Amino acid sequence: MTASTTSEVRAAVPAHAARRRTAFDVCGPLPEGTTVLEASAGTGKTYALAALTARFVVEERVPLSRLLLVTFGRMATTELRTRVRDRLVGLERALAPDAATAADPVDALLQAVGPAERAARRARVVAALRDFDEATIATTHEFCLQALDGLGVLGDAEPHATVVEDVDDLVDEVASDEYLRRYADRGRAPWKRLSDAQAVARQACRSVGAPLVPDPDDDASHGRNDAVERVAYATAVRAEVERRMRATQTFTYDDLLVRLRASLTDTRHGEAAAARLRERYAVVLVDEFQDTDPVQWDILRTAFAGRTRMVLIGDPKQAIYGFRGADVHCYLDARDEEGATVQTLPTNHRSDPSLVAAFDHLLGGLALGERDIVVDPVGAAHREDRLSGDRALTAPVRLRVAPYDGQADKPARIEPVRVVRRRVTRDLVADVTRLLASGTRIDLGTGPRAVDAGDVAVLVRTNRAAEDVRAALVAAHVPAVVRADRSVFVSEAAQDWATLLLALDAPTQGHVRAATLTCFFGWSVVGLAQADDDAMIEVTLQVRGWRRVLQARGVAALMEAVTRDRDVAARLLGQTGGARRLTDLRHLAELLHDAATRDRLGPGALLEWFGDRVADAHRDSGVEGSRRLDAEGRQVTVVTVHRSKGLQYPIVYLPEAGDRWVSDDKGETLLLHPEAPGDADGDGASRAGLVLDVGGAWAPGRPARFARRQAEEASEDLRLFYVALTRAQCQVVTWWTPTHNVAASALQRVLRSDGGVPELRYPVELGDPRSGRDLGPHVQVELFDGERDPVEVSVDGGTDGPLRVRTFDRALDLAWRRTSYSSLTAAAHGLDLSGPGVGSEPEAGREDDETSGEAAADTEIDAEAEWDADRLVVPADAAAPPAGAGPDPWDAVSPMAGLPSGADFGTAVHAVLEDLDPGAADLPASLRSACASVIARTGSTGTSAEQLADGLVPVVATSLGPLAGGRTLADVPRTDRLTELVFELPLAGGDDPVAAQVTLGDVAPVLRRHVPAHDPLAPYADRLTAPVLAEQPLRGYLTGSIDAVLRVRDTPDGPPRHLVVDYKTNWLGSFDGRPLTLRAYAPAALPEAMMAAHYPLQALLYSVALHRMLRWRQPGYDPDVHLGGVLYLFVRGMAGPQTPEVGGIPAGVFSWRPPSSLVVALSGLLAGRTEEQA
Repeated sequence: MTASTTSEVRAAVPAHAARRRTAFDVCGPLPEGTTVLEASAGTGKTYALAALTARFVVEERVPLSRLLLVTFGRMATTELRTRVRDRLVGLERALAPDAATAADPVDALLQAVGPAERAARRARVVAALRDFDEATIATTHEFCLQALDGLGVLGDAEPHATVVEDVDDLVDEVASDEYLRRYADRGRAPWKRLSDAQAVARQACRSVGAPLVPDPDDDASHGRNDAVERVAYATAVRAEVERRMRATQTFTYDDLLVRLRASLTDTRHGEAAAARLRERYAVVLVDEFQDTDPVQWDILRTAFAGRTRMVLIGDPKQAIYGFRGADVHCYLDARDEEGATVQTLPTNHRSDPSLVAAFDHLLGGLALGERDIVVDPVGAAHREDRLSGDRALTAPVRLRVAPYDGQADKPARIEPVRVVRRRVTRDLVADVTRLLASGTRIDLGTGPRAVDAGDVAVLVRTNRAAEDVRAALVAAHVPAVVRADRSVFVSEAAQDWATLLLALDAPTQGHVRAATLTCFFGWSVVGLAQADDDAMIEVTLQVRGWRRVLQARGVAALMEAVTRDRDVAARLLGQTGGARRLTDLRHLAELLHDAATRDRLGPGALLEWFGDRVADAHRDSGVEGSRRLDAEGRQVTVVTVHRSKGLQYPIVYLPEAGDRWVSDDKGETLLLHPEAPGDADGDGASRAGLVLDVGGAWAPGRPARFARRQAEEASEDLRLFYVALTRAQCQVVTWWTPTHNVAASALQRVLRSDGGVPELRYPVELGDPRSGRDLGPHVQVELFDGERDPVEVSVDGGTDGPLRVRTFDRALDLAWRRTSYSSLTAAAHGLDLSGPGVGSEPEAGREDDETSGEAAADTEIDAEAEWDADRLVVPADAAAPPAGAGPDPWDAVSPMAGLPSGADFGTAVHAVLEDLDPGAADLPASLRSACASVIARTGSTGTSAEQLADGLVPVVATSLGPLAGGRTLADVPRTDRLTELVFELPLAGGDDPVAAQVTLGDVAPVLRRHVPAHDPLAPYADRLTAPVLAEQPLRGYLTGSIDAVLRVRDTPDGPPRHLVVDYKTNWLGSFDGRPLTLRAYAPAALPEAMMAAHYPLQALLYSVALHRMLRWRQPGYDPDVHLGGVLYLFVRGMAGPQTPEVGGIPAGVFSWRPPSSLVVALSGLLAGRTEEQA
């Protein structure tokens, strides 16, 4: 960027003269209309947002369900949800009748009412907490998805669409096809490589709302064949990708934004759609608004501006995500919106007063690249500085300067940037060690203490630079950790796992030899070259043994075996960076284990899954698996500036503030504004909107666009510098060095600025920064030469003496565990689930419901017996079905008689029924499709998709009996069912280490007290007294997954009843070759089958879990009303509408409504309370 261009941009920026702004008072009148709440770093915008939420709920009586809180990232959404809920929890306590006057001003404000209103306000808070899951606290993308679903026919949405993070694979495929179609016969393409064309196509499809430039119809484009062809190619790829996505009903989240905007701006239905959203949301609060884009702002403006209370909270000085499509001009447009009120948060609650003063002196009055983005003064909430000690080490801002002895007319030689960077890193490490060894004190509210490694953060531009700084610190014995968004799937450990999985899947010589070079074996290339046949045979046999471990016991057991057999942990921990590598290996093992058990993946499928995750991570497409910390204790944090946004650190080091490289035009795509910032005429015209330049370096108008993009990047770099500086609570340390990179740096521009937008000045002025502007009393300039050595640092009170093994002398609570129904009953079934980690695993993956049917084979069952089943809802005087001349319906062969048994089959049945869509127009066809999908995913079920579907169609059409009001599974819509309801609830000792001792045997007397003697399951209490069960401790946590919870009503307006449903594939017939008939599943046969498998215990534990959930979530909860009982569906006995019944109870359906008093008492017992306490 030339000096003249910069001057023109600066001249176009008007003086800071936005409409009158007032300071925001969180205890003042609640905002009306559209309010732009402008924050600065550390001024508490999240606090303000949570406080506003609480006040709208309490004062304005806005139900939480009618509040919309939007932010621009998943992590930010999680934090916002937590902060809002914590605010409501604290407010509920503050509004208690006997609560003292709160220290928090908002809580105190809401307390200042009479007793009756105070009680009413507390009730509103309790209701908000109870209904908290109904609040829409979401990312913009999540809100758009919900909004489109809620608009119905008014929304441009497909009811069965699939939403994905990105479609890069599809784009690459279309780009390749288009490339071949266009250039296969021409012999010349506008790009040298297909990969370059694919990169342009990906950017074009990611920026789908941005017009492509240059315009091929412009006169200047005529004759520029390459530029015109590039635009035509990108346009064609965009169109074909959109066509294929619509054909497959696949959309990205950005597509949802575009579709919602189209729905709201539609000339026929747009106003109705906007009105629907306004009916849904009475208050809209948007966090991080400076990171919005034109489409998102169009949605908010069209739906809510001027008609709904809308608060837009943001800080334009921290708008640093332009590379992701964020557009700070949207914020400026909103601030200029007619009727908008602009208020500011005036107090910095983060930084010390001297540091705030230093920031004001350095940055005050400067415009950070765009018009009206001016650094205004803020006050400091802290009264005194919290860092004390030697002034040389505790100055609020320390600017370390490399000496330069050149003159303007006789410049000295400038060292290469890479050399200077190493010197800065060396000086940084030395400075950190001196600080940690100096005895400098800090008081962050818990009393004065010595500064330690955990108080220090180093902020850099890239993850690579972060790793370099971390390595330098660790080499000086300073504990340090990189906090990055990088996925563990791009680590070296991921490469090791990929190589090992390949060898396990196909243990060929080449694959095994490659595996020896991973950290699992630790061989060197030289060692591999020298290995003889015997060594390779030994390794191959070991790999094959590990393959058997993986197939039989899973990834967790494999990791344990590999670590043990090859001494992996000890070997890695003896190497530099070994703790990081071992942490990543174990993290990946957990992710692999979870995928393998959840999706039933063998070695080949697991390798494919892993490869997909690695590919996604390299594309940065939001794959899971952010790297974990590799050590405990206080450590220096090394983090990128972008990653640090929203965080704070006591002492911040900025080694790269004076180092910014500006490249020449390489012809890459440019995402930029169509005109220079400030070119709008000030007549209300929008400054928002982006274009994508795909024309290459020689396209018409390219020099101007490239200069404009450089100016925009330079503007964002100023804001990045502001973000980096303002992370500090007590001190900032930064460096200025005489290199070719210093001219474009934000530090240089600020140091040489005389107001307005800090300019880029060429040639670079390399004089001592002290000779420029006055830096004020709080900035200390220090010379450095990069030759200092680090000093020895004692970390966490350690010594340099001989190491010794720590003695573990803490008593262990061996009864505490994370358990499940399967673990509790494993011993009774003769299974060993007591190995390491197994007893703590939740019920998931394989569904092995199969129990022996030999007992049933020895006894003829009277299918029509009038057996006592009050608790099973069978009338006592139930008459047997009238005898007829036709065949006995109880002798009908089960529809699943020919299907296999075993865990694989049970898993497939559960998976299909979990995804059951009762609303499908063609339910049998939907089941067949689901069966095909499940079998393709799980593999060996021993049956075809058609056979499985034929067996399940009758199941979903069988009456569920009186408890369900005669409904079938197909009759219960998705809105009235929860599938795979996972729970984890505390038992005695869950959170209380001194809780009462409770065992499974203690359940027996509770059963005897509450279950009448005539109940068919009454004898089960005696089975719980068997030592193998009775001695099982109930301490810790209970986890599990309920197959389904159905919500039914006896009348349309009646109270809901909730039924626990569990699917069972047990074979209850004989094994002598006789066909499996429905008689084996007659109601009289099922109680014994239930008790033999200990299903009554499972039913009761699941009922307790449901009870605890409903106690919190169901308004006016009454267990006598809302607990509907349990349905155990033995699917092999369910034959559709013709299924025989006894007293309304069909074959295959075990229905039981345990007394609600039993469920409540058992819940209390599991929590460690007596029935009187419960």
